[in-house]
Amino acid sequence: MLKQRVITAVVLLAILLPALFWHTPEPFLAITLLLIAAGGWEWGRLNALPAGASLALGGVTLVLCAAAWALGWPQRPSSLLWTIVGGVWVLAGFALVRGGVAGWPKIPRALRVPAGVLALALAWLAMAQARVIGVNFLLSILVLVWVADVFAYFTGRAMGGKITQRKLAATISPKKSWEGVWGGMLGVIVLAIAWTLADGATQAQVPSLYARLATSFGWAVQVLAVIFLAAMSVVGDLSESLVKRSVGMKDSSQLLPGHGGVLDRVDALLPTLPLAMMLATLAR
Repeated sequence: MLKQRVITAVVLLAILLPALFWHTPEPFLAITLLLIAAGGWEWGRLNALPAGASLALGGVTLVLCAAAWALGWPQRPSSLLWTIVGGVWVLAGFALVRGGVAGWPKIPRALRVPAGVLALALAWLAMAQARVIGVNFLLSILVLVWVADVFAYFTGRAMGGKITQRKLAATISPKKSWEGVWGGMLGVIVLAIAWTLADGATQAQVPSLYARLATSFGWAVQVLAVIFLAAMSVVGDLSESLVKRSVGMKDSSQLLPGHGGVLDRVDALLPTLPLAMMLATLAR
């Protein structure tokens, strides 16, 4: 299992990193477009659609993202769009987590299927816009989610249940603890401050999300903003977990051996990318 995880990670990095650092955004946008389309196919499977319908859903996801690309939307960030999307994610995300596993089947499939495809397409658009802004900016968002996850994992392993006996979401993800969440938030605060200082020291041509927030709103708002993003990354993770648990699936697919599916890798990014773009457009 570990060998599979390592091999898959190395292959993904060998494909994604050159595309990410290419002098134009197009290669990265094309590769991530294919990945998000695979996520659309997985979403169909999670909603018990037939094989053909699931493939079609992946195609719809691909077409939506490709249409946005063709219309030039990656070059036109919109504070109004991302404020609306961010607000919907906050309300819907917390409603999903509050409803838990039992609440998911009560949502009509005619609503949850298109909503999931839209969430995937908007996350891709947010990532595309972030890459057009610059690699440093996009990486600051991606690394925030990874740091929150890593710090939450190790803090949860070391401290879980020692401060509070109450689980974060026992019926959705029994292993997650409040201590892990707090550890993840502490990790992103350290990350944001360090990255902002590094941007200043290196005179980065494209400021990170953190530097933009600190420059526009001050350090206190920056800290609150990254805590908020870390919290929403947890909401994204729990949202996918409750969907999988409600249908009895451990992974969204086996497309990424040792890692599960695309949705298993991007669940925390689905709310975080649009919300990060919301904050960035407000900080201009």
